[in-house]
Amino acid sequence: MPRPSGRAARGFGIVAVALAIASAAEAQYFGRNKVQHREFRFEILQTEHFDVYFYPEERAAAGDVARMAERWHARLAAVLQHSLQRRQPIVLYASHPDFEQTNVVSGEIGEGTGGVTEGLKHRIVLPLTGALAETHHVLGHELVHAFQYDLARRDDKDQPGGSSLNRLPLWLVEGMAEYLSIGPVDPHTAMWLRDAARQKELPEIQKLGHPRYFPYRWGHALWAYVAGRWGDRVVRDVFEAALQIGPYGALERVTGLDPRALSRAWHEAIAAHYEGIFTTAERPTAYGHALARRTRTNRPLHASPALSPDGRRIAFFSERNLLSVDLYVADADTGRILRRLTNTAIDPHVSSLQFIGSAGAWRPAGNELAVAAVRSGRPALVIFDVETGRRTRQRSFPTLGEILNPAWAPDGQRIAFAGMSGGYSDLFVYDLTRDTLRQLTSDAYADLQPAWSSDGRRLAFVTDRFSTNLAALDSGAWGLALFDVETGSIDALPTFDTGKSINPQWAPDGRRLYFLSNRDGVTNIYAIDTATGALHRVTDLDGGVTGVTPLSPALSTAADSRRVAFSAYDEEQLAMYVVTDPTALIGSPAPPPRSGPFMGALPPETRTAAELPALLDDATSGLPPEPVGSAPYRPRLTLDWVGQPYVAAGIGRFGPTIGGGIAFLWSDMLGDHNLAAAVDASTFGTGLSDLYKGVAGLVAYQNLTRRWDWGASVEQQPYIAGGFLRGVGIAEGQPAIIEQTVVQRQIFRAVGATVARPQTRTRRVEFAGAYQHVSFEQDVRTTAWSRVTGRRLLDEWTHTALADSLKLGSASTALVFDSAVFGATSPVAGSRSRLELAPTAGTLSYLGALADYRRYVMPVPFYTVAGRVLHYGRYESGGEDRRLLPLFLGYPELVRGYAIGSFDAGECTATATSSCVEFDRLLGSRMLVANLELRFPLLRPFGAGGGMYGPLPTEVALFADGGLAWASADRPTLAGGGRTPVSSAGVTFRINLFGFAVAQIDMAHPFQRPGRRLVWGFSLTPGF
Repeated sequence: MPRPSGRAARGFGIVAVALAIASAAEAQYFGRNKVQHREFRFEILQTEHFDVYFYPEERAAAGDVARMAERWHARLAAVLQHSLQRRQPIVLYASHPDFEQTNVVSGEIGEGTGGVTEGLKHRIVLPLTGALAETHHVLGHELVHAFQYDLARRDDKDQPGGSSLNRLPLWLVEGMAEYLSIGPVDPHTAMWLRDAARQKELPEIQKLGHPRYFPYRWGHALWAYVAGRWGDRVVRDVFEAALQIGPYGALERVTGLDPRALSRAWHEAIAAHYEGIFTTAERPTAYGHALARRTRTNRPLHASPALSPDGRRIAFFSERNLLSVDLYVADADTGRILRRLTNTAIDPHVSSLQFIGSAGAWRPAGNELAVAAVRSGRPALVIFDVETGRRTRQRSFPTLGEILNPAWAPDGQRIAFAGMSGGYSDLFVYDLTRDTLRQLTSDAYADLQPAWSSDGRRLAFVTDRFSTNLAALDSGAWGLALFDVETGSIDALPTFDTGKSINPQWAPDGRRLYFLSNRDGVTNIYAIDTATGALHRVTDLDGGVTGVTPLSPALSTAADSRRVAFSAYDEEQLAMYVVTDPTALIGSPAPPPRSGPFMGALPPETRTAAELPALLDDATSGLPPEPVGSAPYRPRLTLDWVGQPYVAAGIGRFGPTIGGGIAFLWSDMLGDHNLAAAVDASTFGTGLSDLYKGVAGLVAYQNLTRRWDWGASVEQQPYIAGGFLRGVGIAEGQPAIIEQTVVQRQIFRAVGATVARPQTRTRRVEFAGAYQHVSFEQDVRTTAWSRVTGRRLLDEWTHTALADSLKLGSASTALVFDSAVFGATSPVAGSRSRLELAPTAGTLSYLGALADYRRYVMPVPFYTVAGRVLHYGRYESGGEDRRLLPLFLGYPELVRGYAIGSFDAGECTATATSSCVEFDRLLGSRMLVANLELRFPLLRPFGAGGGMYGPLPTEVALFADGGLAWASADRPTLAGGGRTPVSSAGVTFRINLFGFAVAQIDMAHPFQRPGRRLVWGFSLTPGF
């Protein structure tokens, strides 16, 4: 009677055991950490429509947010003719560093993220900004997203947690949120329109999805035009139609204009609205020479200029290396980079340089530079020696939530800054000599951007205290004030009746104060005589002086030199300029506001059925009384997501088969507790009575509430293979045709736990343990038919065990470091390492040892040299048990050119112990691998622009691989044995498949395969 070969049966079991053991209780191999620097004790504040989650230090501000949320609900409900159908959660953090620790959303949160409305529970998560106006805007923006999810819910029929909103382009979704939260008057968005109109490069509506066009600004502008021409009520009509037929069809249905005609009308309105300014105003180069301008292939951000006291050097933040925003020092005349002071992309300690809301501060001696930063989740002052780049001092402030805009006093011993506490912004002075901190202001008004007078007696600063009505939560315009350091008195500086006045900087004479104002809709540099109040205009730009945001620092003066530096938006870039002309620095008397259309408004000039502006100006309607009482937060798991369930049925040689599967994800409101469950069942190779043998299932729990993260899991995974044999033999004493259906089954069961302690965002220690049970069995159905009569003689099932079950206990300890910065397909800078010991005991006993080190160096922009050295080995007696899959060098992520499927019989040399020596030398219980690559974007050598990769996210890598596999009885040649290494070289192409996977295509020359010149390979493998 025919039998399946024993080799085939064991081979199946070998693969499955290796996979099972590798997966049990396994922690994340690499990846950065979200460190819980603090344990937040949340409470819940409830209003009519909202649940506001907050912790005690932000209690007062949480009440303000709750009231503003209800007011926003009333405004948005009026415009959109819709009320939220469910209670809306708002998770509030007292500062951005605290916000970056949230578990509501996974992954790192960058400094530029002002808030999030996530897609599972539709929770709004945001930090307090320290300024009522800024918090109010972010809250309104995110609440528009909550309304969008609510309106889209009726179209979400497939599964909880999914949303048809995700099919809409960002310009529509984010632009709508900006329009409804800001309105049709926004000097910042208008600046982008003027710049594009001057260049005659206004985008077609169909092209707004291109990365060149920032969706917030351009989406805001388009929505302002559509709502202004057809009325604010069409916002909902267009949005709901877009959910059904897409954005362009929706616009055509509602406006009656196809996208081309609508684009032409929009462009004509923009040109007509702004054309007057181009004949009277100037470009930035009319006032000063440009520094660090873009190139054809590189358009980095350059922001927050800070002139040295003598005016010869300038410090600024830039993303010129395309990997992170860092602090640079350059020659103020030529723009030549003198030194790069930070590398936040790979710095394990500094997670932020506060580049959006802050600038550097020079010591009066000109030898040191202070910046605000975030270290280990807390705000800090970091002081650099400008000549050497060395950090001379780092001072954290654990009682504060955030610090911004340090300003060095003339005596060189004090630094003033704006600091956040409890969500409010106040002024502080840190004494470097005494190591003491003094709080200058303490109230709910926002105080920002301090600047010392030349005598050190006064601080000029930005505040809303003279225009804001706190009782009505009605934020006013930003103005300037003077703080007397000795007496503590605060006096307003009268500038203009309209617009903002920000970013004060003293002239060397100690009398004139430069500042920025957008009184006529365009932000320009002005100067005020603090003694007489006389106002002068220094610049008259058609674009505008600006930082990253409307409130970002964009102006700097030299304490001992008549020089001014500023950043401005021009030709689609934020660039820096230095003014040295004494006449230009004096300016001319400030003229009356510009006549004609307001340059800060978005077209059209005349608006139809405009409800929104009146609603935004009404601070009292919809504003409820102060909420009373709160309750402690108690975590409760609720369903986030249900995987697409499936059911399948079929029939084949193994009989009828039915199966199906489904997955679930639960979490609590703060994301601290997560529970996942998945099940997949099939009758393949079994009957309904043995269905449990075909059930794969997993239940996993994760707890992220404290510094120590931990989780546990229980799982079962069957690995099933089958075959069919046919032959002739004897059955029931007669010649017969005999058929056998063979089902081999391995069932892996495990319970495991993991514990990890992130030490920094780049380093953590991990511990894991698991108990695993692996069984091996075989079912054979034998049928026989008589060769004489054709009658069925036999039909029977036999069940046998292929091998003794494995009962294994495993543990592991690992130290993980990961500062790698990813490009589109692989890491391009930083380093990664993992050191791990994993003993296993029980039926098999061995020690797994892993050392994996990777380094990525970018010697010139866009080109990365990547190297890796990897060793893994199973040591002690059980490490070479035949039931364990031997380690194999030929996987595409190890040594290319030696894949399993690429070998043929003609390459093999047979010996008494091996049927193919050339292949077997790739196998062992221990291995050592080394890789070297030169990586660069495919189109970069041809000058393609547009970020790092140009229009196509494809990477080319020239590589050299080497590897050695051996067992304890067959030592490598390096140790006096006979096992020789293998190597290869070639080229790899990696393509990012729309963010879902990375496809790798290899063309390798294997040096130890004389008959093969090139071996092609394909895999879904990101670069190491």
